[in-house]
Amino acid sequence: MQTISTIKALRACIRQWRQAGHSIAFVPTMGNLHAGHIQLVTTAKQKADKVVVSIFVNPTQFGPTEDFNCYPRTEQQDQAALLENGADLLFLPAETEMYPQPAQTRISVQNLSDMHCGASRPGHFDGVALVVCKLLNMVQPDLLLLGEKDFQQLTIIRRMIADLNIPVEIQGVATVREADGLAMSSRNGYLDQAQRQLAPKLYQALLAARSEILAGNLDFQTIVAIQWQILQQTGFKVEYFNVCRSSDLLAAGAEDNNLVILLAAKLGNTRLIDNICFSRPLA
Repeated sequence: MQTISTIKALRACIRQWRQAGHSIAFVPTMGNLHAGHIQLVTTAKQKADKVVVSIFVNPTQFGPTEDFNCYPRTEQQDQAALLENGADLLFLPAETEMYPQPAQTRISVQNLSDMHCGASRPGHFDGVALVVCKLLNMVQPDLLLLGEKDFQQLTIIRRMIADLNIPVEIQGVATVREADGLAMSSRNGYLDQAQRQLAPKLYQALLAARSEILAGNLDFQTIVAIQWQILQQTGFKVEYFNVCRSSDLLAAGAEDNNLVILLAAKLGNTRLIDNICFSRPLA
């Protein structure tokens, strides 16, 4: 596996691969890799000849009160994991390489970026869209792989790619979970032992809500209210718990069958997100 830190060297390597006729898959990450990231790499290897992984903790997607400086950076362990799992190239740029001067260009996917997580994290998804667009311009892959754990982010990037006619196929990869159901996340490491024992109840609430809907209960407001109360009593501070259409993340109605339930809550100081996507039969 090559490790490259400059855009010039990255483009030179990509050019060689293209001349050899190789297809390229790309997995962008912020590092501190876990099994969910490795599943993205494994899937990428099945889909393309060469796999590029980036590790870059992107400052433009962190708000002024968020954990940019504290975000875990585990580059040596990450490099070893990527080598073991067959990545072909690790792009590991410095902040000055990605942003040699403060960015004055903004990429904003309106409406999609303002709801759910965007309501409490203004500007977050603009920063995500900007860095992903930059990385796609640098790598120019055939296939982009993103996890479904952040379903809103995946939806936003899909729309950005469509709106800007970026020539890349995008594939979502199913959320990888711990044995007790907790969605794998770099932020799980912030949980203390007691919080870690409680954290799977987030997914249990999603499963319970889905079961109610699949059983024919279309009173989404009451379903959510019950699970919200259970989580609050357990010790979570729920930020949102929304039953949405999976296509555009707007509130679902009785006429919708392709659904996603989006959930964000704090456990102590740790903000956790999760979702469950499913289809229900229409009468």
